[in-house]
Amino acid sequence: MVLNNIEKLIEKYDNGETTLQEEQQLKDYFSQETVPPHLEVYKSMFQYFLYTHEEQFTKDVPLKSKKTYSLYQWISVAAVAVIMLGIFTQFEIFQTQPQTLADLTPQERAEYEEAKEVLALFSSNFNNGTDKLMALNMVSDNFDKGTDNMAYLSEVSSTTNKILKTN
Repeated sequence: MVLNNIEKLIEKYDNGETTLQEEQQLKDYFSQETVPPHLEVYKSMFQYFLYTHEEQFTKDVPLKSKKTYSLYQWISVAAVAVIMLGIFTQFEIFQTQPQTLADLTPQERAEYEEAKEVLALFSSNFNNGTDKLMALNMVSDNFDKGTDNMAYLSEVSSTTNKILKTN
């Protein structure tokens, strides 16, 4: 009866469902000299728990009471400050630029119109290239259809040969 109770407690222990009293019962049971052979594995574990419970840590742990700021920390603070200053000045520059076409000088308007012409030329050339690619795409589609037709003809030919039993 005691063995069945211990086995149930071990099962509960393995599942993490035991109380402190039940664990103490297990420790007491496994501190005996004789333990059934199939429970020998648990004996050393529970004996270890008994002995380590009595151990104490006696070494002093030094604690630093002063906070020392390293050079690295100050460099990181300075880097953040420089980045923030750079971002702030960039936003100031962007806010002072003209916002409409009427605010541009005649030279800036001429440059704007020239840029528009270049982009329009680029767009038309890009569209011509796209048209040529569409032609290649159509050729590729036709090749795919031809390949499908060849596979179909090959299948028809092999089926005909099987029906007529010719090679």
